[in-house]
Amino acid sequence: MIKTTTMQIKGMTCTACARASERAVKKLSGIADANVNFATEKLSVQFDDDQVSLADIKAAVKKAGYEAVELKAQEEEPPVEVQKQRLLIAILFTLPVLYLAMGMMLSWPIPSILSPMQYPLRFALVQLALLIPVVFAGFRFYKVGYPALFRGSPNMDTLIALGTSAAILYSLFSLVQVILGDHMAVEHLYFESAAVIITLVLVGKTLEALAKGKTSEAIKKLIGLQPKTARVIRDGVEQEVPIGSLIVGDTILVRPGEKIPVDGVIIAGTTSVDESFLTGESLPVDKQTGDEVTGASLNKNGVLTIQATRVGQDTVLAQIIRLMEQAQADKAPIARLADQVSAYFVPIVVGIAVLSALLWLLAGEGPVFAMTILISVLVIACPCALGLATPTAIMVGTGIGAQHGILIKSGEALELAHTIDTVVFDKTGTITEGKPRLTDIRPLRARGVSESELLTLAAGIEQSSEHPLGEAIVNAARERNLSLPEVQEITALPGRGIRGRLGGEILLLGNEALMAEESINIDDECRSDIEALSAEGKTVMLLAHNGTLLGLLAVADTAKAESPKAVAALHRMGLKVIMITGDHQKTAEAIARRTGIDQVLAEVHPQHKAQAVKDLQAQGCRIAMVGDGINDAPALVQADIGIAMGSGTDVAIESADMVLMRSNPMDVVTAIELSRRTIRTIKQNLFWAFGYNVAGIPIAAGLLHLFGGPLLNPMIAAAAMSFSSVSVVTNALRLRTFKPRI
Repeated sequence: MIKTTTMQIKGMTCTACARASERAVKKLSGIADANVNFATEKLSVQFDDDQVSLADIKAAVKKAGYEAVELKAQEEEPPVEVQKQRLLIAILFTLPVLYLAMGMMLSWPIPSILSPMQYPLRFALVQLALLIPVVFAGFRFYKVGYPALFRGSPNMDTLIALGTSAAILYSLFSLVQVILGDHMAVEHLYFESAAVIITLVLVGKTLEALAKGKTSEAIKKLIGLQPKTARVIRDGVEQEVPIGSLIVGDTILVRPGEKIPVDGVIIAGTTSVDESFLTGESLPVDKQTGDEVTGASLNKNGVLTIQATRVGQDTVLAQIIRLMEQAQADKAPIARLADQVSAYFVPIVVGIAVLSALLWLLAGEGPVFAMTILISVLVIACPCALGLATPTAIMVGTGIGAQHGILIKSGEALELAHTIDTVVFDKTGTITEGKPRLTDIRPLRARGVSESELLTLAAGIEQSSEHPLGEAIVNAARERNLSLPEVQEITALPGRGIRGRLGGEILLLGNEALMAEESINIDDECRSDIEALSAEGKTVMLLAHNGTLLGLLAVADTAKAESPKAVAALHRMGLKVIMITGDHQKTAEAIARRTGIDQVLAEVHPQHKAQAVKDLQAQGCRIAMVGDGINDAPALVQADIGIAMGSGTDVAIESADMVLMRSNPMDVVTAIELSRRTIRTIKQNLFWAFGYNVAGIPIAAGLLHLFGGPLLNPMIAAAAMSFSSVSVVTNALRLRTFKPRI
């Protein structure tokens, strides 16, 4: 049986670490898919539990040099706090060793008991003593870096470990020279370089950890929305219980100002509910008995009794959190490209560092010079920024999407949305409201009947009907607070209309066929109205009382108010908009005219919608399909990007790549705009990361020095490397300022 699980991977420091642990898991038999995300430090794995166990997966990760921990069993102490402590230790011991080294070079005042000229051995030993705590603070670089090198998968830690080890070993060699009597060897100590490199890398790592923490704030906020307890009524007794103990069917009491603990149905009470976390809408929604409510929404002003329908991991909030975590752990295609590049990058850098040092030695430079080149190249080339470029932007993008009521289910969906050139909308419930509404009331002038009188009679005969067209008429009458007459002997006439008796006289409401059956004359004025309204895609019903035609009413599934704006905005973005529907051609064309849609695919059977999308793709279109029904699910899957309305069926939502929680077509515009902005940020990050390494390595290798310029100090290289990573994360965080332009 295929199962899916997510684990925390400890000990990773760069994208090469993520790749090594991912590769180790994928080698196991029974693994359907494995993906390690460096930014979230999580392993998402699909596996056949008949062939491989969680213990096997953990063992494979451990063999690769890292530790896999089930999310429930994570340590309480946040890694950021540990990193802060290590950084503080490193800074406290690096500052004095740096002062001593710089003091000797720049003639700063140094205590006489540590004078390098008078007491060179004491001077060197104090520097070594100050370096040791710094090395321990950064010990994970060695603990991870060297095993990775010996396994044949070197990573960022390998570069740091090699660079600082070279500096320390050369300094220890100089220390031995001092002990043997060569006091001038004190000038060739690199202890301060190793200490500063470790400290600066720790600074970068800590800033990265803090920034990465901010990228997942959206999930943390969602988790914090759910109340910890609920007031449940069991055996007639009200009691407060932990939310985890609730079961489906529980009766729960929610007072004004309290959060609704789980998804449920109101069985008593009326209120307004703040659902802004779910829909992004700031205005509360009125709720009454029979309405559904969502866990974590806020009950504003009424006492509610609800019956739990979904609890625990089945609630809408839990599903949103789960889908967001999956999206942030997902690896977008552009991230896989960065992984492939970095796989070759580290070995090439080590080769360049060694070759550069050897060439300078052959050119006549001394070992100190060659050592400086070796260390600088190793340190400046760390591909950490490359590994952070994509996942941080994806994490921020998915979080921002959630804040705007757009649930993005994968990093790939967020990336691919910017390539879309055609948006295909299903009609009913997507472009339109999804339920018929009364649009026109036209009494015949010659009969002397008012609109209200015509509507009252029509609603009177339809008030017990369950037909959607009848409901639309009755709802319109109720909105106008009309008092409805008692119509007797109501009989439904399938395909034609409805008959009743009012005051002993026959009352008819139906189509032209029914009027012809009953020999009721339709005059030219009325026939002209019928043709005009039918051309607009409306369903026309004629009302006759006592053998006389009184007028007509028209009902239609009206376009959402936002639909024309959304279509216009998509056009401004350079996208083609198509509507697909099983409805009649005339009705579809009428909706298309009102909303500005470019092309209509009408009378398409549900099972053929996916084929219609496939045909468009065969023409070279990149399709985003927007739908809400079960019949849209195959088309949502077939499209390059499937976008489901949050008010739609569970099947449609499960099939889609994105879910619009507000069911607002304008959010399609926002989703594509967010994708474009995210991809622009990723490209900026990759340009910065690649550009930095391309420019930095030649300088570190001594290119400027070759033409009379300065030599790059390893400490400056370490600072530049840390700045590169931090700048990439900071640029990704700029996405948090995203606001839809339209």
